Amino acid sequence: METLQNFRSMINNKLEPQMRNHLKNVYGCIASSTLVAAAGAYSHCNGIWEGGLLSMLGSIILLTMMAFSRNPEGKDDGMRFLYLNGFALCTGLSTGPLIERVWDLEPSIVVSALMYTCVIFTCFTISALIAPDGKYLALGGPLLSILSTMLLASILNIFVRSPTFVYMQLILGLVIMSAFILYDTQMIMEKVRMGDKDYVWHSLTLFMDLASIFKHILVLLADKEQNSRNRKRSSR
Repeated sequence: METLQNFRSMINNKLEPQMRNHLKNVYGCIASSTLVAAAGAYSHCNGIWEGGLLSMLGSIILLTMMAFSRNPEGKDDGMRFLYLNGFALCTGLSTGPLIERVWDLEPSIVVSALMYTCVIFTCFTISALIAPDGKYLALGGPLLSILSTMLLASILNIFVRSPTFVYMQLILGLVIMSAFILYDTQMIMEKVRMGDKDYVWHSLTLFMDLASIFKHILVLLADKEQNSRNRKRSSR
């Protein structure tokens, strides 16, 4: 309890009131969109509303609508908040097929992936908040360069079809998306200081990082479980 109070005091001393209020809005939106995404995934897994091409198109349309209705003043964002949650719903529906396959393999993997995602997101967020201002902004260029290289390598692997390369790419992707939490969090703080108070758009950025981390962990854990089962079968 004392540790929590010390941490809260440290955050209050480091962040100005305007920044604290903005971040409360950002993380409130992330919590809401995460719950909506979970509802979307649940809907798919239980056959209520299946994800697929329509949910992918829906997420693209809603993302475009949010981009073209940006509001740096951060006021009257009720409709854009609905866009965000609509995007989260489509994301959950689109992730539903992956979750369903992993659940059929081993239900505990989904729970473990959720826990690991929460731990990673929380730890990297705290690290970004308490670090000196702008410390992680230099990560932007290298991270984008690595992502571009990974995209080209993925295209080449269509012809090579190396399982080892896919596994290494998943691990590297998890590291990159975790680093993006550091970069995006401090970039949001910098934008707020420059007058950009669009908390809905800022929360979208971190939500996409969060969703990507969850999917990477889910696939890695499922792959590990499948390999373990294959080894047990081959040893019999």
